[in-house]
Amino acid sequence: MTDPFLIPEPFPWDAVARPLAAAEDALARLDERLRTSPIGEGWIARTHFSDAAAALWIEGELVHLEDLVLHDAGMDVRAPTHELTRAHAILRTRRRIAGAAPDWAMSRAGLDALRGRSGEGTSPSEGEGVELGGDEEEDFEPSIEADEGFAEIIAAVDSASLRVDRTLAGEGLPTPPASRERDPLIYDLDWDEDARLTEWREIVDRTRELPATLAAALVHDAWSAIEPLQRAPGLGGLLAAALLRERGKTRAHLPCLAEGAKAVPRERRRSRDSATRLVAGLEVIIAAAQEGQKQHDRWFLARELLLRKLDGRRSTSKLPELIELALSRPLISAGMISRALGVTPRAAQNLVAELDLREATGRGRYRAWGIL
Repeated sequence: MTDPFLIPEPFPWDAVARPLAAAEDALARLDERLRTSPIGEGWIARTHFSDAAAALWIEGELVHLEDLVLHDAGMDVRAPTHELTRAHAILRTRRRIAGAAPDWAMSRAGLDALRGRSGEGTSPSEGEGVELGGDEEEDFEPSIEADEGFAEIIAAVDSASLRVDRTLAGEGLPTPPASRERDPLIYDLDWDEDARLTEWREIVDRTRELPATLAAALVHDAWSAIEPLQRAPGLGGLLAAALLRERGKTRAHLPCLAEGAKAVPRERRRSRDSATRLVAGLEVIIAAAQEGQKQHDRWFLARELLLRKLDGRRSTSKLPELIELALSRPLISAGMISRALGVTPRAAQNLVAELDLREATGRGRYRAWGIL
């Protein structure tokens, strides 16, 4: 058992007052902006990916955003790496938290589910993928010469790959019997997760009367110090973000704290001085909100530029619908466009060419486009 995590006494209000006010303001501005934004849904879908990649970046692992998007869609251009699989596990966890009730992740049942102790085989978001078309492989048109046998082989490979991803992510596994020991090569057998998690929950309870952003910074710092769970990268930041939703600070989005942590030096985030770490935690929230504003403005500008291409178009043109579709998804395929807009796959590719969207796969078949 670790030494108890201590909230600084006396509390350094002089040091945290200014960054606390800035964090509250920046987060509220972004949340209100997203609440009324026409691209709010697309912003949320895209930032799930960027925050998952950032969580691995903080640990010193590089995962390309496009690789993560394609892996989630089952369109890998190369064999997935271990880092990519870990990033995908974080992505799935983030989707699960964002799709649940605001108080679910911080509840006992939510924590048990996130740590794989609830006995649940699937999460609410499993199987949804990157939402290239809202359906699964139907988004990607097989070639005319593909026969049923080949399709069955591809489906079996995809299914096996998904099971491997879930196993590596620790999802979908039944609770191990008490008599079954974990592999000592992977886990520290003296690591008492239940006791550590109880200690962390006590810290959460002690922050009930504090401002939400300050509580999130303390809870995140406590998670890093106590380390309740083994092999759970990025979960501390996701739970701190969930706390902000639970306490009503954000209502339209789940904050991207891993993305914000990239802007704060590690020396400050891991400082021996508790006041410095606390201020750094607030700076993470500020940086996350500011980066979210920049991304929103960039994608909103992209929307305005695409809308200019509609000048002189007929009122029955499908391009306006395609623009909104492209902005609401990280990637889109010809099959998805075909179903959403009610056109043929060939016409869908022609519409994509008119908008000059970026092709993300580099392939001649099973292609996907987007504004990345």
